[in-house]
Amino acid sequence: MISYLAEGSSSGAINPLLPTTYDIGWSIVVLLVVGLLFWKLVLPSFLKTLAEREELIKSGIENAEKAQNEAKAVLEKYNKKLADARIEAAEIREAAQEKGKQIEAEMKAKATEESARIIENGEKHLAAQRELVVAELRREMGQNAISLAEALVGEQLSENVKRSGSIDRFLDDLDSISAKSAGK
Repeated sequence: MISYLAEGSSSGAINPLLPTTYDIGWSIVVLLVVGLLFWKLVLPSFLKTLAEREELIKSGIENAEKAQNEAKAVLEKYNKKLADARIEAAEIREAAQEKGKQIEAEMKAKATEESARIIENGEKHLAAQRELVVAELRREMGQNAISLAEALVGEQLSENVKRSGSIDRFLDDLDSISAKSAGK
């Protein structure tokens, strides 16, 4: 401050906004030295750090793109496997339905065969029973006819041969009558 007063008193007018000439000169020299040091020492390490970060970001983006492409490939593979699995499930379902229809048809055929066998056996049994009943009825009718003939004629047939002939004729007559009535 003393220098300002000394300078100011000799020149007569002091401008408080403008520094002195030697302050401006030394400030420019210091600014140039600091700028040169900044340009030579700080700026290269700053640019190096900036380049490393840029490289790191680029590699991160590339890794992300690779991961995204791999994820797309895996998703496509998964979707393909899923579609194949759905097709296979549909084929299995169709095969099961076909097998079910086949089993159902086999069971119906077996049931029809069993039903036919049961009906055939029933018819055979019924025919055998009918023959037994017819034979029994013939025997009884023969006995009744003999009794009736003895009562009507008043005499008893003495000989077995005569009796057999009479019974046979009577049964033949009955057969012809039953055949005629069955034909109607």
